[in-house]
Amino acid sequence: MTVDGDVDRLLEPHAEPIAEVARAVRSVIRSEMPEANESVDFGNRLIAFGWSMRIRDLLFAVIPHTAHVNLQLADGAELPDPTGIIEGTGKRIRHVKLRAPEDVEKPQIRALVRAQLERRPPS
Repeated sequence: MTVDGDVDRLLEPHAEPIAEVARAVRSVIRSEMPEANESVDFGNRLIAFGWSMRIRDLLFAVIPHTAHVNLQLADGAELPDPTGIIEGTGKRIRHVKLRAPEDVEKPQIRALVRAQLERRPPS
């Protein structure tokens, strides 16, 4: 099965707009990181993005929940967040909650994706 097929399978049980939000944020990551490795992790119910699938090379995860989608940022604790949308208490990994497709279109989402990529460019 292709990654697209795996994504469809992962999102199948999720109602709209959650599946739409997950697809939209996936599209933002792919447009900013076209050379990314992408993998669906069915055990953890997420879509992972990185320079490789080694844990230290992972940069983003898209994690659909019932009422929102988390955009997980590998270095979220250290990224600039002038609008205060990054949540979590992890030492390194933090997330942004996205509830509607319009949330993904906000400029600060793409800015966070770019900031994460600048923090860990391909080696």
